[in-house]
Amino acid sequence: MKHIKNILAVIGLVVVVGSLIFAVQSAPEDKMEKTEVVDAKKTASDGYKISAIEIPQDLNFAGEPVPFEDPEIMERVDREFLVNTYWQSNALLLMKRANKYFPIIEPILAKNGVPDDFKYLAVAESALIDVASPKGAAGMWHFMRATAKEYGLEVNANVDERYHIRKSTQAACDYINKWKKRFGTWTLTAATYNAGPGGVRKYMNIQKVDNYYDLLLGQETGRYVFRILALKEILSNPDKYGFDVEKDDFYKAVPTFTVEIDEPVASWADFAKEYEINYKILKRHNPWLREPHLNNSSGKKYVVEIPNKGYYRSTNAGQ
Repeated sequence: MKHIKNILAVIGLVVVVGSLIFAVQSAPEDKMEKTEVVDAKKTASDGYKISAIEIPQDLNFAGEPVPFEDPEIMERVDREFLVNTYWQSNALLLMKRANKYFPIIEPILAKNGVPDDFKYLAVAESALIDVASPKGAAGMWHFMRATAKEYGLEVNANVDERYHIRKSTQAACDYINKWKKRFGTWTLTAATYNAGPGGVRKYMNIQKVDNYYDLLLGQETGRYVFRILALKEILSNPDKYGFDVEKDDFYKAVPTFTVEIDEPVASWADFAKEYEINYKILKRHNPWLREPHLNNSSGKKYVVEIPNKGYYRSTNAGQ
């Protein structure tokens, strides 16, 4: 009896397995295909592709060509292209800001005979944001306090013209032209902007070379011109590097008119209300005003920018 039960159990198992095999084999083909498609969707990388970047062979800074025949140079260029292309959020913000500030910077560079490529130096220095570096450099051109004063910018508790885009751009032009005469090339001049003329001259004397691309420099200055080159190419040709940006996406400058001040101002907040704006908006257009008042005991003339009406909501804050 026991043997019969065992035999029946085996037969039952065979029947069950056979039924399962038959069910799988007879499943509709469209269901099988759907299963395969679902699996494929889980593993496919459709939509986002990461690839190497083709570097333009005519890459140059201010007309000075990059020596691509040197493989070490090529690797350094490639690094900056990869870092700045695939840091998409930062690159997109730079494009948006550039549309707002380049129209102010470009004519000042042109007036002073400074190549247009130097506007990308300001991008590399500050990302076109009025912030101070950990070392104390400030404004879009990142002037140190002593250097700013040397080139005619006022820097004190009330006023810091490193944050004045027009005046600081003029000071940058004066600096660039001075050191171009000493160093001879625009690439070395750009390097001095980052490391200082003394630092660059020291490396040149030790290493007995007179070309930026032949110098072994510190990490930051060694990458500096290469980063400017990458920023120039990417911001000039966003479509080529995968950025889908429409004209309306860019930041735009708000039109302004100017008011001359030659006396102390007790409260910039009260001054702003006279023009139907608030202190925040006044500072947005005049970041060189560093305190909520102006001493001006000397009676110096200052020019303050006021936005045209209709671009900000009217405010009667404090009333």
